[in-house]
Amino acid sequence: MNDGSPVRAESSDSGTAGTDSLQEPTRRERARRLVLSCGWNSTAYQILNPGIDLWFGDDDYAVVGFVSRWGVRVAAGAPVCAPELVAAAVAEFEADAASEGERVCWFGAEPRLEELLGGERAMVKLGAQPVWNPQEWQARVHGRSSIRAQLNRARNKGVSVSEWSPRRASGNSELRSCLREWLERRGLPPLHFLIESDTLDRLEDRRLFVAERAGDVLGFVVASPVPARDGWLIEQVVRRPTAVNGTAELMIDTAVRELAESGSSYLTLGLAPLASIGPNRGRESWWLRLLLAWARAHGRRFYNFRGLEFFKSKFRPPRWDPIYVIDSGSRVSPRTIYAVAAAFSEGPPLLMLARALAGALFEELLAAAPGKR
Repeated sequence: MNDGSPVRAESSDSGTAGTDSLQEPTRRERARRLVLSCGWNSTAYQILNPGIDLWFGDDDYAVVGFVSRWGVRVAAGAPVCAPELVAAAVAEFEADAASEGERVCWFGAEPRLEELLGGERAMVKLGAQPVWNPQEWQARVHGRSSIRAQLNRARNKGVSVSEWSPRRASGNSELRSCLREWLERRGLPPLHFLIESDTLDRLEDRRLFVAERAGDVLGFVVASPVPARDGWLIEQVVRRPTAVNGTAELMIDTAVRELAESGSSYLTLGLAPLASIGPNRGRESWWLRLLLAWARAHGRRFYNFRGLEFFKSKFRPPRWDPIYVIDSGSRVSPRTIYAVAAAFSEGPPLLMLARALAGALFEELLAAAPGKR
């Protein structure tokens, strides 16, 4: 127990200089122990990503992963702690932020935090995430002829999927090459915070499933633990542009069936941003409604949000859980939205947007060039 003074936030970035860098494994291990015992939010394991600061409650009863941007602490999901202590952790973390002159927004809040805070806080729906019980996966998914056709197409083309150990994956040049090709074809620059693209060096608790054909790596799937729900988040689905049709489906299907054999009872493919499916208890201001409507209409220039929602929907999820941003104040301000964007971007968000616009324009000009029709 400490002496009652505010609990200091501690960085999980192993690049911290001096004494802090020597203490870093201890900080990360403290957070990891909490995540592996109490992690309920689907993104709980992501608070261990590099660059995320860690706040600990007294006697390590709770941990919150966050980044501070523009006077706002953007917190990852929810406090990681026993369920009966969530309210206390929220209050203590927000009091600590206020003592530093910062406000708090909870990014990626799921139903448990929404039920606790939603009646009194400003709240914006980010999208929704599909949820399955892996024990029911085969009966639900394999009953759909279009999915069976995709799986058979990949198998008939010689694609096989197997689980790789962290030791086997470490330093594998084929995996690195596959990841690099995948990133080069994305509409946005690499993102951070809860969306770290490079998980291949951090597989200690994750599970990795790799698709191969004739000894060549075609893609891989990374699953991260959601321990308090006896489940997993499919964190990454990476495939080469040259991979045969059905490769992504075969990787996911193999991974889920393996997770089911391990006794898992919860699975999500993660957030489908801007998805309108499922309930929405958010309370957006007029300018934010316009911004979200614009993003839904034109966001495909940077990222195929609708395509991602469609891809996840075809696995027939029995339910979609809404995902929110919950602000510590009575309204979500433009500063909060900018802080959230800054949490994910490498550098100023406006620069990231400019780079994405330039990339989208280049792709459209390339597609319209003579000989491309």
